[in-house]
Amino acid sequence: MIIDFHTHIFPEAIAERTIKKLEKMVEVKAATNGTLLGLKQSMREAEVDWSVILPVVTKPEQFTSVNEYAASITDREGIISFGGIHPETKCFRDEIDKICEYGLKGIKLHPDFQNTYIDDKKYINIITYALSRNLIVSIHAGVDKGLPYPVHCPPDKAYNMIKQAGMEADTSKIVLAHMGGYLQWDDVEKYLVGTNVSFDISFSFGYMNPQQMVRMIRSHGAEKILFGTDSPWSGQKEMVKAVQQLPLSEKEKIMILGENAKKFLLL
Repeated sequence: MIIDFHTHIFPEAIAERTIKKLEKMVEVKAATNGTLLGLKQSMREAEVDWSVILPVVTKPEQFTSVNEYAASITDREGIISFGGIHPETKCFRDEIDKICEYGLKGIKLHPDFQNTYIDDKKYINIITYALSRNLIVSIHAGVDKGLPYPVHCPPDKAYNMIKQAGMEADTSKIVLAHMGGYLQWDDVEKYLVGTNVSFDISFSFGYMNPQQMVRMIRSHGAEKILFGTDSPWSGQKEMVKAVQQLPLSEKEKIMILGENAKKFLLL
């Protein structure tokens, strides 16, 4: 089983203009058209069984529209969508409860788009309550190619978040994207490798030293690494091949490509 734990899509009405805008921001050509149909076509070509969609709520008032859409597409034909929440929401417990009522399995946080440091108390409150409701918490970590500095989830602040959240909740359902911190992997090794969180491998191939990637996988534990592509910003077929070509054991590759996510998602 292959599970892509990190993908993005947009409703058809806004997908074309959103993709064009983001392509300019990140200076990366999208591998799909950014729609649900485009993702499903990519999945068929890459033999991906399930894709997890991670919506980003950039304004508190987007909560209802984003999460209603997520609920409408999840658990159908290999698609699971998480929900989204903004740190400036005034009733975060009510909103997390609503995400649970929608039947969504997790939430996505993007500290750069949401302009809040990951160890801010607002995030700590959201994360610990989400974990108490048995939700997975996926967090963009490290640099975002399309946004200016400062980085709102660097490894040292992610470590502070883990320490604070860990005082109240089991942090094993926290997933830090991009191998723990895009373009900040030396600090990921310093602060985060060995902690009780998982990393997804999205948007890391071609940007980090392969030897460092293998070292981090082995040091952190292959059981805490999830396959992800950041589709449409990487091609699923190409990224499956990249994992298969890593100098890892077949057991480690199977764990990363799907077995770990299967346990996380209770599939």
